[in-house]
Order: sequence, then structure tokens, then C-alpha cells
Amino acid sequence: MNSSIKISPSILSSDFSKLGEEVKALEKAGADYIHVDVMDGHFVPNLTIGPEVIKKIRPFSKKVFDVHLMISPVDQYIEKFAQAGSDIITFHPEATKSTEGTIKLIKTFNKKVGISLKPKSEINLVRDYLDQIDLVLIMSVEPGFGGQKFMPEVLPKLKELKKIIDKEKYNVDIEIDGGINFKNSKAAKEAGANILVSGSTVFNENGGDLKKILICFVKTNK
Repeated sequence: MNSSIKISPSILSSDFSKLGEEVKALEKAGADYIHVDVMDGHFVPNLTIGPEVIKKIRPFSKKVFDVHLMISPVDQYIEKFAQAGSDIITFHPEATKSTEGTIKLIKTFNKKVGISLKPKSEINLVRDYLDQIDLVLIMSVEPGFGGQKFMPEVLPKLKELKKIIDKEKYNVDIEIDGGINFKNSKAAKEAGANILVSGSTVFNENGGDLKKILICFVKTNK
């Protein structure tokens, strides 16, 4: 696992009327990844964007598109999201009949694979697949809406996951998403996260100065 912190701003909190420009601005400001939250109004109680939107914004940035699929059933959409320009495709084990099958399907498109755990989802849902995937996304809010408060009760799960990854020497990143701000991001990093997803803080703090905000995240977590 890479020990240096990466920042993956979530475009869920951006201005959708100028989404391409927002993505371009995030790259210019120094974002490591672009985090894309995909929701279907079924697996989670909200509806966001689909593969066509990702395809449209892909030319605006060469950064890694970190795509979190909160949709069920997930397999039938993997190809479309892969072809739209996703670089990392993350899914929930509860959204598929076969976690291993979905992992293999994503890999057929030469994409990196992530598995996401909701706040109450157990590590056992991902433990047997750590040698097959690239990333585990720990949700620190219930998935579905931006702007929620960080749930510190997920930190013990993050610590346990980090111990397993270190012990077995797996090359797996740990990402955390949900209510991440300057204060709690430090606790998340100390617990083992090396990729921070943030939407509301990135787009709403410091008068919307993206570069200043991203620098603050990096400085806080050195």
C-alpha cells in the first residue's frame, strides 16, 4: 500500500451545470484522483450520473477517474462504465451475486478493482479478496447523499483492515469517503487510510479556492 496521502475530490458536490470545467479545475488545483459517485435510486436512496456523463467529462482531465458504483445489480453496467473512461471501478459486495465474478469482470476491461464497505458492512465481505483487488473503500457515512457527518465508529474497522493488509503484504489502497474534512482526515490517515475522498469540504471551504483547500488537506496529513 502506498503510504503517501492522495486526495480524491468527489464531484458530487460540484456545480453540475459546468461539470467539465469543475473537473478541469480540480486537476489544475492538484487533485490526485477525480472521485465519481454513481447512484441508482435503488441500492442507495439517491440518483446521480451514468456512464454517458463520465464519457462527456473524461476529456477534461487526465487524472485517474475513481468511480464508485452504488448500483445493484452491478455486473450489467460494468462494461459501460469501463468504456466511458473509468480507471478504478469500485462496487459493493451486497450488489452482486458473486464478488469474485465481479472482480474478474472488471479486470477483463483492464481496470483497477475496488470493493466498498458501508459503515455496518463487515471486513469478512472483503477479506478473502484482498489478494485480487487494488482498493478498499471504507464508507464513513451511509452511502446515498453528500454533506453527511463523519461516523468515527468506522475507524476501528479501518485499523483492523490496515493490520491485515500490512501483515499479509497486500498491495491494496485504503480509501475513506463520507464527511471527510481537515480535522477528521488526520484521524482517518492515522487509522490507515491513504486516499481521502471529500466533496463538501473541497468545494465549500476557503471560498471555493480549490488549490488552497487541497494544499490544506496535504499539509494536515503529512
